[in-house]
Amino acid sequence: MRKVAVIVLVIMTSVVIAASVMAQSAVKDECVALCKDAAKFINEKGFYPAVAEINNKEGKFVTKNTYVFLMDLEGHLLAHPFNPQFIGRTLLENKDANGKLYIEECIEIAKSKGEGWTEYMHPTPEELRQRSKMSYRRALTDETR
Repeated sequence: MRKVAVIVLVIMTSVVIAASVMAQSAVKDECVALCKDAAKFINEKGFYPAVAEINNKEGKFVTKNTYVFLMDLEGHLLAHPFNPQFIGRTLLENKDANGKLYIEECIEIAKSKGEGWTEYMHPTPEELRQRSKMSYRRALTDETR
């Protein structure tokens, strides 16, 4: 029997809607690669070293346009480089500026497809204004590690 995914790697990126298709594609490719690197890191180094690295603002899972955060399939935030105050909290009720339950959607994508994208409005870590963000998520199962 296949094991159920325990955690979800989520890659955040701000993608300006007016950006060229090629630029968006390059950022999306960067997100997918970063997510796969984070999954590999968890598999090779273990959960707790990965959490420490994901929480590090200067770490290998934070780039100019993207960063990784980690949550479980119940919506508990496990690691985040820019919002450590929310670690351990359940984020299922989080809504974007338009009322979209984006964490719930993230988890549904991870459960049903194993990976995929979500778009929603959210402030970037360095500023407080809302902007369109795209997130790539990947369920971390025995097969994806």
